[in-house]
Amino acid sequence: MSAEVIDGKAQAERLRVEVAAAAAELKAKHGLVPGLAVVLVGEDPASAIYVRSKGEQTHAAGMHSVTLKLPASASQAEVLAAVETLNEDPAIHGILVQFPVPDHISQAAILATISPDKDVDGLTVINAGRLASGLPGLFPCTPNGCLILLRNALGELGGKRAVIVGRSNLMGKPMAQLLLQADCTVTIAHSRTRDLPAVCREADILVAAVGRAEMIKADWVKPGAAVIDVGINRVPARDPEAAAAGKTRVVGDVAFEEVKAVAGWITPVPGGVGPMTIACLLRNTVQAACRLNGIDNPLG
Repeated sequence: MSAEVIDGKAQAERLRVEVAAAAAELKAKHGLVPGLAVVLVGEDPASAIYVRSKGEQTHAAGMHSVTLKLPASASQAEVLAAVETLNEDPAIHGILVQFPVPDHISQAAILATISPDKDVDGLTVINAGRLASGLPGLFPCTPNGCLILLRNALGELGGKRAVIVGRSNLMGKPMAQLLLQADCTVTIAHSRTRDLPAVCREADILVAAVGRAEMIKADWVKPGAAVIDVGINRVPARDPEAAAAGKTRVVGDVAFEEVKAVAGWITPVPGGVGPMTIACLLRNTVQAACRLNGIDNPLG
């Protein structure tokens, strides 16, 4: 048995095409161009690359893109003022502050300042409450991307046993809420879970979001299960000389090769969940633009 590898790149491309068509329809029918603003504080290289990719994909979808860069020395008051300006800008429908931010700036204060109606990351308390209550809102992009991948692979999810390894506000908790709404029976596991491998083996759907390289082994996985790997971890390159030179490779939280022999479906790293995150961010921006302007969302 060998798992079907879920192609996140291809599915993200299809979603971006749908978003671009929706953006074109909104512009043609209503003169509305969805706008996404990303705030980058400091010079973190990985964040800068990610923000640049977001801007490029926003433009490619026919949407308005703004990147606001602030130095690492910017005060918390300056960052919050920038967010408030974007809250008031009618051309901006989605606001995302790229985390992490410098230590002297409170992430909680930033999230408390972002308008919930423009919170396309889905991290404000209001949107978290809407998700927990089963109400419409803007929900985190990575869990949404995982849900799309699961539905496309498995079809109906109702009645399946789901285990999420990881309990973060960004991933684990919203993933659990989305799977509950899909009528799964959900367990959130974490570092204090007793006999974690046994808990994972009960899962028809296993979502790994713990941030530990290749932690999930083959004997943790129920045969035929769907395994969604959210982890992004840098480890030494396989080639000893390359590793000695400091070169690295990216792996997930799942030992891909050995788990692939047991699972029914599996996402690779890279090329699985990652591409879906930005595609869902663009979808959230279209959704926010429609709600802010009282227009039906072409994406449904």
